[in-house]
Amino acid sequence: MTASMLQTEYQLVGLTEEGRAGDLLAGLDQKQGRTRLQALISEWLRMENLVVLTGSGTSVSAGGKTMVNLETAVFGAIEAMDDLPLSIKPIINARKDAVNFADLLGDTISFEAWLSFVANAMVIAEAPNSPFSAVSWPSTPAPSATDLRWFVDRLRMAIFAECALSLPDTGAATSATAVAPQLAFLSKLVARDSNLGRTHLFTLNYDTLFEQALELLGIQYFDGFTGRAAARFDPSVYGLDVYYPGEVAEGRVRRFEKFLHFYKLHGSIHWFEHGNEMRARHPDLLPFQRYSTLTPVEKAAALLKLSATTPSVGILPTANKFAQTLTMPYAHLFRSLQVRLGIPQTFLLILGYGFGDEHVSRIIENALMNPSLVMLVVEPNPASPVIERIRRYKDLGKRAFVLCPTEAAFVDEKFKYATFDDFARSVMPDVQWLDDFLRLRRFEKQIASSVTPSESEPGA
Repeated sequence: MTASMLQTEYQLVGLTEEGRAGDLLAGLDQKQGRTRLQALISEWLRMENLVVLTGSGTSVSAGGKTMVNLETAVFGAIEAMDDLPLSIKPIINARKDAVNFADLLGDTISFEAWLSFVANAMVIAEAPNSPFSAVSWPSTPAPSATDLRWFVDRLRMAIFAECALSLPDTGAATSATAVAPQLAFLSKLVARDSNLGRTHLFTLNYDTLFEQALELLGIQYFDGFTGRAAARFDPSVYGLDVYYPGEVAEGRVRRFEKFLHFYKLHGSIHWFEHGNEMRARHPDLLPFQRYSTLTPVEKAAALLKLSATTPSVGILPTANKFAQTLTMPYAHLFRSLQVRLGIPQTFLLILGYGFGDEHVSRIIENALMNPSLVMLVVEPNPASPVIERIRRYKDLGKRAFVLCPTEAAFVDEKFKYATFDDFARSVMPDVQWLDDFLRLRRFEKQIASSVTPSESEPGA
């Protein structure tokens, strides 16, 4: 066995006892490192106020795309549309050239920043009494306001369709290490003492993977909407809780254990506008499951039909998100994040987020002024600029940590350790009721298969 195999696979970057930024797991072997790491996480999870923030990295294993892959898929579908305006094609080509020849042309802006310019151009062209009838791009025809509206609408449709993800089947899973990471993560998250404050889970993702996992696990949650048939956004639900009545709880009212508050900061694929109200209705995801396997031409043909049956609204992934978050319901959701992070004895757990949204990162950095807040960022790349960013927080005391793989572990197998999947399945302490849940699911599947009529039986 090599020396590297004896060492722990993880680094926990933070302030050491000497007051310097360093690795708190340095010098420990795999067993010792894992024991100390889980002991620290268990201690932090017992803090009164638990806030979790997740980004796109938590959806990758279920088919979620990074911004680079998302850009390629979205452009492929839009370019294949029959009604693509003549003025839009050159704009897309100019963007693709800027990305493909970035080394020759110099650093290009991100897809998020580029989308911001497109969205802003549409606003300028459509504004009442605007002095502009169109906005021009270098070496391209000036698109009209109508063309820009078409483009922004198709961008929104394509992005949402790519984010309509489904959890994999859990029927064959035999252990917590084989289930979808969302299931493992949520089951461990709500297993903490119910006498502590409720967990508050914030996500920047449009997909509904967490909702699917919550419902599969039987975890009750409030997401800001009230009603079933036509759910309406009503932030007052975040002030509610769930309890067992006295007659079923040994004569006294007590809290329902499996419960949390859930916030979608940038909207969701199942949100839509109805008049002046924000509504929510979960669509059938089966058509979207097939969408991800289609060619660009097939996606173009399917996109308008899918969007017509599942009207969605949300914040486009653009750099001007801050302006859009000033309106309801986003204003209340972001204010909730700020309020939760200002509460004493707060543990902030960040997964799958690369600090790319300045308005979100600013809220986090302001929250570090909370003297009793502890922050743990889970980052799978030991060379990520996120780590240096957290190192700069050292003057705030021993309260900002990054969990990432060691350089040796990363070289041996890239993006295996300190991913959302690894953290949820292997790093977080195990809970017994997840194993019980998996046994129940396997039993249900066996019963279902045993009662299915064979083809030889009448009515089969």
